[in-house]
Order: sequence, then C-alpha cells, then structure tokens
Amino acid sequence: MRPFDPWFIVNVIPDLLSYLPVTLFMIIGSVFFGSLLGFILARAKIKRRRIPKLLADLYIATLRCTPPIVLLFIVFYGLPELLKATMGVNINAIYKGVFVIVTFTLLFAASVSEVMRTAYESIDKGQREAAISIGLSEFQAFYRIILPQAVVVGLPNFCNALINLMKDGSLAFTIGLIDMMGEGALIVSRNYGSYALETYIALAVIYWSMIIVIEKSFNLLEKHLSKGKASIMA
Repeated sequence: MRPFDPWFIVNVIPDLLSYLPVTLFMIIGSVFFGSLLGFILARAKIKRRRIPKLLADLYIATLRCTPPIVLLFIVFYGLPELLKATMGVNINAIYKGVFVIVTFTLLFAASVSEVMRTAYESIDKGQREAAISIGLSEFQAFYRIILPQAVVVGLPNFCNALINLMKDGSLAFTIGLIDMMGEGALIVSRNYGSYALETYIALAVIYWSMIIVIEKSFNLLEKHLSKGKASIMA
C-alpha cells in the first residue's frame, strides 16, 4: 500500500489554483444574477400582491427543496431539449459554465430573496414614514434610511448564503466543467487513483482559505457599516 505523501499536497495546490479563476467566475456570475432575481422575488413578497407573492412563494419553496446536483442535471440536460423543442435553438455546444451559472443563480436567488425580505422587514416602518413626513421621496427614504440599516442586518445571512453557494459550486465538475474540483478529479485519474486523499485535502485547504477570507471580509464590512447605522439611529 502506498504511504501517505504530505508533500504531494503542497505540490498539487498550484495546479488546483490555476483553475481558481473558473471557480470565481461561476461564483461571481451566480451571485450577481442571483441577487437580481432574489431582489425581484423579495419585492414580490414584500408588496404582498396576491399572484406575484404566490408565485414567489412557490418558486422559493420549490428551489429550496431541490438538491443542487439534481437541479444542475435538470438544467444541463433539460434546458437544451426545452430550447430545441420550443425555439429550434441548439445550445449543446455552449460553454458548460453557463449551465452552472444558470443553476446556481436559480438556487442563490431563492436563498438570498429571504435574506433581503427579512432584512427589510426588520427595520421599523416608522422610520420610513418619518423620512417621508420631512419631505424625502419614497426612493430617498429607502436609499438613505432603510437600505443602510437593512444591509447591516442582512450581511451575516448573505455571507452564509455565499458560503453555501461556494460549497455547492464544487458540483460543477459533475457535468464535465473543469474548475478546481474538476482538475482535482483529473489529477486523481491521471495517477490511476493514487494521491486521491492528498488531492482532496489540498482542495479542502483551498476552500477553507477562501471561506475564511470571505468571513473575515464580511465581518470587517459589517463593522464598518454598523458605524453608519449607529450614526443614523443617533
């Protein structure tokens, strides 16, 4: 039996990091589009109009109960068939990262919409009414009074959603996309199954490091914005 080789962990990390831009591209794309869709869903629930709220509730409940890998396969195999059948468009040759971004955009939107909604509703409505009573418009009241406080409230949960997205994103290699996880699987394959433990430990170290950086960054941002919230409350 081959002995454990700790030096292989160190040697393989640069190879894995060479695919970090692919992983970050998927995460950033999913967060950007997911936040936009999440805002629409949150707004539909806050406005409480019957049909939009019902559709938003149905969407969130469905997506939050769907395993990421199942949705990824549905999008990867189902979306090309749907477009081909309805519009005659063949997207089978498209970059696989697009399917990954679509999948995790849908998932992230379901989570972040609830973060946005609860953060907004945690702010006392009297502050909005007071702002309007002194001559501010609806937009000014939201942008200058409500939003800064809601951002501080929502940051921790947004951070958690981002971390979950990053971990779920490691499933992208299951449809053949070569990101960090995909490169790790290829390294194990090229070594005929050897160094699997060392390779996955290296991947774990990279993901741990990324998550620590994200958590520390959000903590610093929350402290900075909390000062602004304190000044508003004063």
